[in-house]
Amino acid sequence: QVQLVESGGGLVQPGGSLRLSCAASGFTFSGHVMSWYRQTPGKERESVARISGTGVNKNYLDSVKGRFSISRDNAKNTVYLQMNNLKPEDTAVYYCNAFEGRTSGRFAWGQGTQVTVSS
Repeated sequence: QVQLVESGGGLVQPGGSLRLSCAASGFTFSGHVMSWYRQTPGKERESVARISGTGVNKNYLDSVKGRFSISRDNAKNTVYLQMNNLKPEDTAVYYCNAFEGRTSGRFAWGQGTQVTVSS
């Protein structure tokens, strides 16, 4: 069965950095576009970054461009999100999934990892 396990979240001050990891299993990882999504209470989960199966093509939500960087290691079935210059509005639960749309993932969601940006 498919498993998506996110890690790396935490509490960080504005301007700080975090690196999120997502270990995937149960599907052909390299054959899927992978995405990081985030969700805050009362709002829809949305994709903030996605990466093609080869890692060549990447797309970002406008509000994170220049600050976030997505990467993947197909040998380890892992996708990463490097987040720099974090802002309070980046506070959310972050999830990874195979990309199906701006608000949709292909598989059942994992538990996510909480990112809190606060002084």
